[in-house]
Amino acid sequence: MQRSRSNYFQKSLLASAIALMPLALQAQDATSSSNTVEEVVVTGIRGALQQSLDVKRDATSIVDAISSEDIGKFPDKNVADSLQRIPGISVDRIWGEGRDIFVRGTDSTLNRTLMNGQNVASAYWWANDNPSRGFNYSILASELVSALEVYKSPEARHDEGSIGGMVNVLTRKPMDLDPMTINLSTEGVYSELPDKWDPQVSGLVSWKNEAETFGLLASFNSQQRTMRRDGLEVFPTNDLYDVTDQNGNVTEDVYVPWGGGSAIFQQDRQRDTANITLQFRPNDRWDLAMNYVGSDMDMDNSNQNYLFVAGGYKIPNGDAVTDPVFIPTSDGYQALVGGVIENADSIGVADEPIVRESFVESEVFDLSGDYEGDAWQLHLQAGNTTAKGGSTLDRNYWFEGNAAEDLNFGPNTNEFSFPGIDTLDGSALHLNAANLRDWVRIMEDEETYLQADANFDVQLGFVTAIKTGLKLRDHTIENNRQNGSVDVSNPDIAEQVAALNAITLADVSRGASPSLHGEGATSGSLTQYAFLDKGLAREKVDSILDSGVMTYSEDQRAYYKINEDITAAYVQAEFENGPLRGNFGVRLVDTDQTSHAYIDGERGSVSRSYREALPSVNVIYDLSEEVILRAAASRAMARPTFQNLSSNIVINATSGTATAGNPMLDPVFADQFEFGAEWYFSDASLLAATYFNKALSTFVFQNTQVENIDGQSINVTRPYNADDGADIQGIELQIQHDFGSGFGVLGNYTWTDAKVPDSKLELPGNSRDQFNASGYYENDLVSLRLSYNMRSESYGGLTSGSQLVTDKYDQWDATANWMASENVDVFFTAVNLTNEIIYMRTADGIPVGFYENGPRYSLGARLSF
Repeated sequence: MQRSRSNYFQKSLLASAIALMPLALQAQDATSSSNTVEEVVVTGIRGALQQSLDVKRDATSIVDAISSEDIGKFPDKNVADSLQRIPGISVDRIWGEGRDIFVRGTDSTLNRTLMNGQNVASAYWWANDNPSRGFNYSILASELVSALEVYKSPEARHDEGSIGGMVNVLTRKPMDLDPMTINLSTEGVYSELPDKWDPQVSGLVSWKNEAETFGLLASFNSQQRTMRRDGLEVFPTNDLYDVTDQNGNVTEDVYVPWGGGSAIFQQDRQRDTANITLQFRPNDRWDLAMNYVGSDMDMDNSNQNYLFVAGGYKIPNGDAVTDPVFIPTSDGYQALVGGVIENADSIGVADEPIVRESFVESEVFDLSGDYEGDAWQLHLQAGNTTAKGGSTLDRNYWFEGNAAEDLNFGPNTNEFSFPGIDTLDGSALHLNAANLRDWVRIMEDEETYLQADANFDVQLGFVTAIKTGLKLRDHTIENNRQNGSVDVSNPDIAEQVAALNAITLADVSRGASPSLHGEGATSGSLTQYAFLDKGLAREKVDSILDSGVMTYSEDQRAYYKINEDITAAYVQAEFENGPLRGNFGVRLVDTDQTSHAYIDGERGSVSRSYREALPSVNVIYDLSEEVILRAAASRAMARPTFQNLSSNIVINATSGTATAGNPMLDPVFADQFEFGAEWYFSDASLLAATYFNKALSTFVFQNTQVENIDGQSINVTRPYNADDGADIQGIELQIQHDFGSGFGVLGNYTWTDAKVPDSKLELPGNSRDQFNASGYYENDLVSLRLSYNMRSESYGGLTSGSQLVTDKYDQWDATANWMASENVDVFFTAVNLTNEIIYMRTADGIPVGFYENGPRYSLGARLSF
């Protein structure tokens, strides 16, 4: 099946060509004008840090910012990696680069990212990913950005939806740049684990006429990347089994992992991002802009996992365990973490290669207008954003064989072997046609918005301005999947099924896998095995499947569609009285939500509505020219994720368990306050501290309970609102200082204490400690920066009697720039210098995943005029 590729690149190229025509005609006039007063652009690390501090200092709420210049001085390739440098923000690096952000102890789903004040539709490519309220940062290149602003205390004028913080990504505009601006860059990126160099290029052309009434900007970024991720995995479940040892002793109700394996994930990725902006200022009062952003990412993936299948086949088969090792779990049961499952005549070993052809597309089309009256201002904005993602091919090949299993697991140990099986010899594993499958999955996200804001300059005592506005949003997200399978009971294809079952892993292998888990393995870990070759698989397996043997049908379990109509209105007052200034206001939000899914085999829907008032106040006191005190209080709201709101229920006929969504989930509310002090002791220096406190009304967690469905008692896992919510408090410390002679340092530390009353649960997404530090040196020729990032252990959902835990993770990055000439910079970057491993386990010590992504290095040059 082929995907119809987005045509936005044709649009972009056409718009770029149109842009270049007036550039050629107007370049001479623009360069000959000597009377135009232009903004002085401060470059260099020190200048960039000063720009960010200016934004923070002038803000009427609690804000942190990063300028485009500073983003360029980091080794970051997407916006999430840049955001991790801000106090209180950490990122998820499960795929080797930042994709989701966590702010002030809150989960990624409780924070929003906007572009120029508006939502950006996003989707995901991986089969197990589901759309969330968060943002897929991997689609957004850092070169697109003018500045990043993180609002940690809400204002009534801001969109609701964030508990930890709201990120606003500001894109570039031609009127903010020189009359003629050209930026080009090219680099090669070396990824150590796959041992591969990849090219990346970007360019920006911006022009505005001499009268500064019209400007046009076109930018393009193209990145290729070869990824490899090694993973040692265990798949814990909530299923309980009786375990019998070699002496016939039975231990009842034991958590047994379904299985686990030694995995290698490989991806060849192409990401292209384009931006076209037209800006029109017909007079001193109007400023009109049209902005288009398109991102297209295509991925050719393969994932291979050499598996043990303890809870999937062995224990349910009644196989005994010699010298079983159990550990206690938090809910009073036990978990099997060691022993030898002796029966060599039942399925005990499998190899699961998966080949995916996937994609993610995202587009934004935005129109905005600003009018400057004599004592009032008007802002109008309307637009549409769409995203589509998924896979046009997600083919799973399943090879299995009979074997015993020798297991040994611990918090940082994943060891298993198969007595009598040589993992380098694929002839012992045969294809099972009944387990062949193909998932063609498409998720779509769309939002249309209309917004009007008015600001009135007034003199009502200490009130200096009244702001008010109305915003309408229509948001729909839909998930569909076609399942391909082989009906092995169909006599018409009996010959083809027999041919498929006769294929061994050796028949589609050209040799061993690469040597895996160089940093994450222990002495008994499986590090190499017979490796499927995609070319041979297409030749020997797909040729049979594609002849009509594999048939496709809609997967009703995967379908859901959720629509939200949101109306929001606000009024906000700005005030100032001597050294005291700030704002206060209230945002009123009405949400109409409808969740569509298959219910009892038929498409049905569940609807609900809710209305909320969200007040906020921000107070700033200028204690002196250098010292600013801030305080804020607000009520914030974050809606549940779309996947959790699905009204679907899926019953597993084999295990007798079920999974489901919960369309009646309540939003998460937080009553929060914070106060802090900022000391700007020189132009590019800051010492700041902020205390914050958030009382969450609830949070969402996955739990399994017995439900009566059609007269049967079934264990159903679904999301629930926690009864008592959670309390979060923390302290952010921030320092930035220029020592002179080109040396400087910046760093921040965030301590977050999250408590869940009357519960052993830790708040999902929270890390107690976060720390960032960078030291830099620059002169007229070179700039150097070394950066360190640390996030302490964080928590996830419930499985096998306790919570998922990601261990402490820290990473070193570096970048160096050489100003070869006035217009040319040569740069070098290094990411994950020490090749850190991501360790995931349950709180009781069952390993879940150890992931190694390896270091990356790049060498390139930038050309700017």
